[in-house]
Amino acid sequence: MRVTAKTDYAVRAMAELAAADGAPLTAEEISARQGIPMRFLFSILRELRTTHLVRSVRGPEGGYLLARPAGDISLAAAVRAVDGPLANVRDMRLSGLEYPGAAAVLPDVWRAVRTSLRQVLETTTFADLAGGTLPDVVRERAHEYLADTRNYDLHPPS
Repeated sequence: MRVTAKTDYAVRAMAELAAADGAPLTAEEISARQGIPMRFLFSILRELRTTHLVRSVRGPEGGYLLARPAGDISLAAAVRAVDGPLANVRDMRLSGLEYPGAAAVLPDVWRAVRTSLRQVLETTTFADLAGGTLPDVVRERAHEYLADTRNYDLHPPS
């Protein structure tokens, strides 16, 4: 999975809203805190509003808020809102995907990739981000990554 700038910005914007603990933030505040270009941010906030993850409040004390409690919104919901399904193979459903010959088991690899992404993104909420804590599965996978990276740095492939 490639995390697009749009997805990265959407998750970061929602993390700021979660950390605001119910106080509305203006797009300008979110942009300044996260370094997100304003034009891009407005487009993202519009999509997040359309998918009912964010709501806007008008007036001098207005801005943007999460539409539900931060603990009820997973990162997966934000990713899907701005970029669609978590892991796609040529826009095909993975359940019925079949390949012939030597690639016959490849659909199981794609299914495992989607499952791994879901385990991480659906168990992590914006309350987790705002609170600086992560679910065990996420911490374990991050630790595995760091261990693999250190090993790769010490012994790069020939």
